[in-house]
Amino acid sequence: MNFKDNFPKHLIEEIDVIRSKFPPDKSKSAIIESLLIIQHHNNGYLNEELISSLANYLGLTKIDVYEVATFYSMFNLKPIGKNIISVCTNVSCMLRKSDDILNYIEKKLNIKVGESTKDNKFYLKDEMECLAACNGAPMMQINHINYENLTYEKIDKILDEIPND
Repeated sequence: MNFKDNFPKHLIEEIDVIRSKFPPDKSKSAIIESLLIIQHHNNGYLNEELISSLANYLGLTKIDVYEVATFYSMFNLKPIGKNIISVCTNVSCMLRKSDDILNYIEKKLNIKVGESTKDNKFYLKDEMECLAACNGAPMMQINHINYENLTYEKIDKILDEIPND
């Protein structure tokens, strides 16, 4: 896969801006931000072809990029549901019953952590250690938007208001 032939010009430009922040011999520093851009462009996940293509574009080995993609929980290596739900499970949220919130969402959507709904509307991301909103515990993010001080009623309303498109 030729990177420049398979991605829109604006995506290449975004990655080039990231690359320009680092000396040419430090292109590994651009991996995380570049993978995030590609994942967003590819409906929320990365595959082997994209990882190889980025490695070639950055002048790195495939394993250099693959190690990063498999180490960080923000990267998905398989197709996922359109709306990504992350429930905080860190101490502040856990003390305010985030485990009950997570169980409620699993039952409501009929999925487990790491799964997507059958209609691919939702993906319940692996447990998140901290989402940096401790004052609003228990909390979750859907597509990087925080929802705080959760109750079952709030969760129902939030999930029901997300469009089916």
